[in-house]
Amino acid sequence: MLISQTIQPRRTLVLLALASALAACGKSPEGQNPAAGGMPAMPVTVQAVSAETVPIQTEVVAQTEGAKQIEVRPRVGGIVLKRLYQEGETVKAGQDMFLIDPVPFQLQVEQARALIAQQKARIEQTAREAQRLKGLLETKSISQREYDNAASDNSVAAATLLQYQAQLREAELNLSYTHVKAPEGGIGGRFVLSEGALATANSTLLSTIVQVSPIWVRFSLSESELQALGGHLRPGKVQDVRLVLADGSEYPLSGKINFSASQIDPALGTQQLRAEFQNPDSALLPGQFVRVRLTTGKRDGVFLIPQTAVLTGQQGKFVFVADKDKEGKTVAAVRPITVGGWFGERWSVLDGLKAGDQVITDNLIKVRPGAPVAPHAPDAAPAGAPGQEKPKS
Repeated sequence: MLISQTIQPRRTLVLLALASALAACGKSPEGQNPAAGGMPAMPVTVQAVSAETVPIQTEVVAQTEGAKQIEVRPRVGGIVLKRLYQEGETVKAGQDMFLIDPVPFQLQVEQARALIAQQKARIEQTAREAQRLKGLLETKSISQREYDNAASDNSVAAATLLQYQAQLREAELNLSYTHVKAPEGGIGGRFVLSEGALATANSTLLSTIVQVSPIWVRFSLSESELQALGGHLRPGKVQDVRLVLADGSEYPLSGKINFSASQIDPALGTQQLRAEFQNPDSALLPGQFVRVRLTTGKRDGVFLIPQTAVLTGQQGKFVFVADKDKEGKTVAAVRPITVGGWFGERWSVLDGLKAGDQVITDNLIKVRPGAPVAPHAPDAAPAGAPGQEKPKS
């Protein structure tokens, strides 16, 4: 019993000493006690927003196509002797592209000319005969019928000459068709066949020509995109049309809308549109994927904020702003917003903010509604948050 009574006071002294040490170690700087609910302010970067005027625009994926795509087919049949153009290079309207074997058509021309010469001789003969019989008719040596027959033979011979002359023109035209010419200027496609192949008149496809200046760009807009632009688009409603290339650069020339569908495609729920751009240097080729930027007007009272500041919750998009609470402390407050889409690399906010609001743009993973924050401008160093300074010795 004496031993247990002696040990008990010693245990009490040890526990009191440990409690004092732990209490001394647990004191917070500047008198803050975490157990009492104190929390250091989170340093955050803020952007003070102001209302701006921005264009009403949207960007959509589009694809280029030739303004004209012409199929090159021969007008006469025969053996393709030679290709007379460079594949993939520019061809001019009327330029020779292929040569069809001309020999059969040259023979047809010579035959037609021979028939014409023969018929001219026939006309001279019938004319002389009619003149001779005319004199005999005056002397009553022949009947009227004999003279009429001779005059008719001369008229028939003259008509036959006209027929042969038409055949000659047809033969000469067919001979000219052996030089297959480019009906329009553009970029010549590849030769579908090969030299020595047999081509059928008006049927065999030899090549294609694509007109690239101007060049067309085809795209479509959903109903929500149309609503953001102010409704269904018409050529006169679009103020500016621009192209954004695959590398992010902007095509230097602006375009214009040359077609807009009069109804919404029931299968896709989109309105089909087409824009036209001049392409003097052939910088754009058919089949390229690009982005079309359409501008239909301007909107006032828009706030532009960094994309990192916009968060998404169950109720939609929102931002944190540095605001004062009832006690006058700077805390993070939630502001639901209505966004209007992208403007460059920033979100455009149509509703939910007011001029002067300080939108928090970083440390958003750590920020909680109502939590104290220490805001600083983007180009300023973070200020020491209250409770984070070293205690003075």
